[in-house]
Parts: sequence; structure tokens; C-alpha cells
Amino acid sequence: MNATEITVGQRLRSIFSGSIGNLVEYFDWYAYSAFALYFSKAFFPNQSPTAQLLNTAGVFALGFFMRPIGGWLMGEYADRRGRKAALTLSVTLMCLGSLAIAVTPGFTSIGFAAPVILVLARMLQGLSLGGEYGISATYLSEIANQQHRGFYSSFQYVTLILGQLTALLLLVLLQRLLLTPAQLESWGWRIPFAVGGLLSILAVWLRRTMAETESFTRNEAVTRKAGGIAVLLQHPREVLTVIGLTMGGTLAFYTFTTYMQKFLVNTGGYSKDDATAISALALFVYMLMQPVVGAISDRVGRRPVLITFGVLGTLCTVPILTRLGASGGNHVEAFLLILAGLAIVSGYTAVNAVVKAELFPVQIRALGVGLPYAVAVSLFGGTAEYVALWFKNGGHEERFYWYVSACTFVSLLVYVFTPDSRKHSRIDQD
Repeated sequence: MNATEITVGQRLRSIFSGSIGNLVEYFDWYAYSAFALYFSKAFFPNQSPTAQLLNTAGVFALGFFMRPIGGWLMGEYADRRGRKAALTLSVTLMCLGSLAIAVTPGFTSIGFAAPVILVLARMLQGLSLGGEYGISATYLSEIANQQHRGFYSSFQYVTLILGQLTALLLLVLLQRLLLTPAQLESWGWRIPFAVGGLLSILAVWLRRTMAETESFTRNEAVTRKAGGIAVLLQHPREVLTVIGLTMGGTLAFYTFTTYMQKFLVNTGGYSKDDATAISALALFVYMLMQPVVGAISDRVGRRPVLITFGVLGTLCTVPILTRLGASGGNHVEAFLLILAGLAIVSGYTAVNAVVKAELFPVQIRALGVGLPYAVAVSLFGGTAEYVALWFKNGGHEERFYWYVSACTFVSLLVYVFTPDSRKHSRIDQD
């Protein structure tokens, strides 16, 4: 199907197919974090709970360090062979990683081979997700029309959050209705990885039915010959802008999402079940915020939305996390505090994909979005849990709060000095 022939209905179906694939990828990715409280003992036995979580967080971070390689290889593939082909490949790789974790025996059965396989599987998933973000951001931004680009591209984070939320909801279902804590720690943690692998097969089929974007098909002859790292290096300002734009946003996002469940248990004193339920409810409301903020950016511009996140994130992160850690089992207060943090982060998550896509020409767009983003998210987002737990282990947890605030301030400076991409979009020049 040629993108120049697509109707409104076909456009919406393509956005749906791309978004559902994104949901499955992020379900697979976040299942690791959601179930880490249960499977850490299987791979790292005979250690304190904090040390076990520290080890699993280290593997989580290692998976992130594969993302720049994925952003590079998959980005170049998407720019040369098409967004559709690259999106299909990325979800296939994620499927293989999830199934590997699902069937790997624990440390007591195969010794050190167990954590080694876990590391390799997460590296494969990191390679997949490193490509997924840039390709998905590019696809959704290109397939959308000019007037609603912020709204449609915000669905990347709707499905990203929905993937994480689905992982949490599956955990709640297993915790409260189907399995005992002993069963979850023994074998139940394997269920989400098996489910994710099977869902990936459905995502592969859906992505094969998508339309290719008009931007790519119209410029295919150019993209096949004129892309790559050499061309990307001719746009140093845009590359640095993506890194700076991402730095504070990704750290704040992972702090209030993937790390929050562990923070509530380890610092707030909540039970695992309560921490999961509070996080899941806050994530659901957060997910609904994304299209609203994306639509606002279509009216007022991307820059004011980003600046709002930067200012509020700099000023409010420390007091929110400080109060949350001392909430003393008050479930309503914890929910409202987390939701306040997530509402602030929406100023970044709802618009960051389209902002990055609008910075680059078509022949390096997926690479330009994916590679520098993956570098930033690996350095700051992927290490968020590890840094937080490291500070906590050393008895200085409050320093992590200031670290998040400082990184958000650096990103704020980038937002202030960057022109509004909505008014200078490279996509409109394709």
C-alpha cells in the first residue's frame, strides 16, 4: 500500500497497528521491572533483598546500554529500508528475548549460567527497544497530518505506559487472585515473559499490515543512498538537542514509573501488593494525560509544554519524593504525590517524540531520533534505579532526589534555548 493513497481510516489503522506493537514491546520490557521483586532471588540467591534488587537493577541498566547500538543499527535500517520493515524486526527481537527469560532455569539449577542468560536476553531486548523508540517516533510523526501531529505522536507514550500498566495489572492479578507469594517467587514470575513473547507474534502480524509513511516512500531513493552516521554527524546541534532534551525527562519518567514500585516498598514501607496497586492506578491516570498534553502542544507549541515540565520538575521533585518517602502508609497521599510527579513529567513524555522527529531530515530521521535518545536514556533513564538504590544502600537516599532535580534543570536550559519545532518542522519539508 503506497502512503500517498492512504485514507483517514487507513491512517488510523496504521497508527493503531504501530501503537499496539509498541505496547507489546514495552510490556515485554517493563515486565522485568514489575516482577523483579519476585525473580531477583531466583537469579541472585543468598543476598539481602536490597542487594538482590541492586543486581537486577544492574542487569536492567545493562539492557539500556544496548539501546544506543539498537538505535544506530535499527535507525539506519529504518532510514534505508523503511519504517514498516524496521518496526517488524524490532518486535521480533523483543519476542526472542522475552521467551529466553521465560524458560531459563534459576541459579540453583544451572549456577552462574542463569544470570548470564538473563544478561544476554536483556541485551537482546535492549537492542530491540533501542531501535523501537526512534522508529516508532518517526513513524507516528510522519503518518500523522500536520494539524494533529502532537496528538497522534503522543500515543507512543500512551502505549508505552499501557505496556507498563499491563505488566503491573498482570502482577496484581497473579498476586491477589491466582497465585500465592511462594508460587510467584518459585515459577509465577515466568508467566509475563511467556505472555509477552506470544503477544509479540500478534504484533509482528499487525505491523506487516501497516502502510509505509508518505515521507519515506516519496524520498526513498534519497534515503537509500544519503543516510547513515556520516550524514548524522553533519547535524551536531540537533544531536546534542535530543540528548539534552531527553536527559531530565527520561530520568524523571523512570523515577516516577519503574522505580516507584520499589521506592514505595523499600523506603515508604508499603507492602508489595499495595505498592503495585498504587503505581498501577497512578499510571492509568497518567496514560490518559498524554493525548491531552499532545493536543495542547498542537495549539500552543512544543516549547511551552517542555518548559512547563522543566520548571515544575526542577522545583517540585525533591519535595514530592521527600514527602512520599515519609508518607507512612497513607495510600491516598502516596497516590496523589505520584500522580503529581507524573502530571509534571507529562510535559516531556507527551511531546518529546514529535519534537525529536521534527528536528531531522527524512534520510536520517529514525537514526537521528533513535541514537542520541538511546544514549541519553541509557546514561540517565536506564541507571535511575541503580543510582537510587546505590544512594539508599550508602545511607544518602535524599541525594538521588537532588540528582533528578539537577538533571531536569539542565534539560530546562535546553528547552529555553531551542526554537519551537512545531514552527520549524523538517517533516513539513519532506
